[in-house]
Amino acid sequence: MRQEWIWNASGLCRVAPMLLWVLCLVAGLAVASPAAIGAQPTDAASGTAVLRVLCYNIHHGRGMDDRVDLQRIADVIRRVQPDLVALQEVDNRTMRTGGVDQTSELARLTGLQGKFVKQIDFEGGEYGQAILSKFPLSEVQVHWLPGMPQRERRIAGVVEVLVAGQQLSFVTTHLHHANETFRTQQVDELNRLFGDAEHPFVLAGDLNAEPLSQPLLNLVKVWSVAQQAPELKTFPADLPTKQLDYVLFSPQDAFEVISAEVIAEPLASDHRPLLVVLRRMSNSE
Repeated sequence: MRQEWIWNASGLCRVAPMLLWVLCLVAGLAVASPAAIGAQPTDAASGTAVLRVLCYNIHHGRGMDDRVDLQRIADVIRRVQPDLVALQEVDNRTMRTGGVDQTSELARLTGLQGKFVKQIDFEGGEYGQAILSKFPLSEVQVHWLPGMPQRERRIAGVVEVLVAGQQLSFVTTHLHHANETFRTQQVDELNRLFGDAEHPFVLAGDLNAEPLSQPLLNLVKVWSVAQQAPELKTFPADLPTKQLDYVLFSPQDAFEVISAEVIAEPLASDHRPLLVVLRRMSNSE
């Protein structure tokens, strides 16, 4: 089979006095700047949105120094200014992390909106994944994946967002870590669930699979892997030796990949975060 890795307001203030001209210019820039009004940046030629997607397994905030510190995670997120964030291994009011609602706390620290996606009950609270977003989020739809539900049932959590006025589905997932047969079954279910969508999907998660493994080979029958190199090593965080974390999209021509990089953060979690910048193609619905 052929595997495809996709690499790929101004205003004029006409006033005579210099002071008034400067004030007008500053005001014009404030109105025109997407960052100033929280708008989604767009490509000037096509009007399509540029989307910054972050995938990060945060290990319930526990870093390589064995300290739980959500501020470090939030600092990483804020530094790269993502539009959408998929987080894996998130605690919700568990004993091991002091009863903190980690999704709400990270949303507060980053200024983003947040939704928790439950996988299992754990230590008096819940454990699962989370989505953070600059955009308003729909309620989360949870899809159960094949695996070992008696241990840690695997899921895909989906939200709907509007990006530049167009619908986008954003999916977070975390596949089985110890059994490639289960991972392959989980990937096949992801393809079944989302492979025939009428609008673009972006999938981000810790897939616990390397680029040439069977789960990834099955995924790229339906999805494009959003990176420009064959491998972007994300694990372990202190000295990464392999890629386990990915951003993908479907249909396979829905986006152009502007850039993809592993963020050099060796301490805050046991994974390094993956940042992908996408441009929506004008022919996608």
